[in-house]
Amino acid sequence: MRRGGVADGVAAAMVWASAVLVVGVFAWIVGDLVIGGVGQLSWAFLTAEPLDTGRAGGVGPILVSTGLILAVCLATAVPIGLAAAVVLSEAGEGFWARGVRRSLDVLAGVPSIVFGLFGNVFFCQVLGMGYSIAAGGLTLACMVLPIFVRSAEVGFRAVPEERRRAAAALAMSRTTTLFRVLLPGALPGLVVGLTLGVGRAGAETAALIFTSGFVDRMPESLGDSGRALSIHIFDLSMNVPGGDGNAYASALVLLGLLLLINLSASLLASRFCVERS
Repeated sequence: MRRGGVADGVAAAMVWASAVLVVGVFAWIVGDLVIGGVGQLSWAFLTAEPLDTGRAGGVGPILVSTGLILAVCLATAVPIGLAAAVVLSEAGEGFWARGVRRSLDVLAGVPSIVFGLFGNVFFCQVLGMGYSIAAGGLTLACMVLPIFVRSAEVGFRAVPEERRRAAAALAMSRTTTLFRVLLPGALPGLVVGLTLGVGRAGAETAALIFTSGFVDRMPESLGDSGRALSIHIFDLSMNVPGGDGNAYASALVLLGLLLLINLSASLLASRFCVERS
């Protein structure tokens, strides 16, 4: 018993130490961003156009481009990912289903620069989109799909079999079962997959350099080139002398957007679960 108690104590101490380390690193990053960028934040910074290659002005067009890229990404990835997750969750452990799952696992670990090169060749050149918001959003959708599909599939498979049988006993159609039984039950998994996907897409730089471009003007359509916030931060910090202040402020804006998206998704999921219960 003493030996088991010591082992439990060591394991608990390691878990707490890991948690404290993660929180400490996050607090250090946030603190550094706040110290370096909070002085630059203002409504004018959020709405004005970049001036002097980003050293002055704001990030208004950058935010619009980022929002459009994410919108294209989610509008493409969510319906395709949901359909694929439903098929995989109902397919069981067949040969082709296992092959698809292994392929998704491999794709989830592919470096983003590879997706960027693929997007540049396929979307920008083969499909003739050029450097555009549409090409960047579709490339990010390819990156998000593996994570979203696997998370959504786990959510669908977590729905108890009794609910499916009850729906069949009530003579529900497959479409009704999907929207009335499976989707509400799989909502936590869907939220996890969507949050992880949006987090990866929103902070992506390498893939967008080769697809959406560097142009920092206000986009007029999805066919225009647009600079995402992550590329703007990279450019200011690496290529623009004297751009550190605005780089810190832009990074703080990006972090706030990601936290807002994650919090909104969690609140909507919690509210939906309460209404359904």
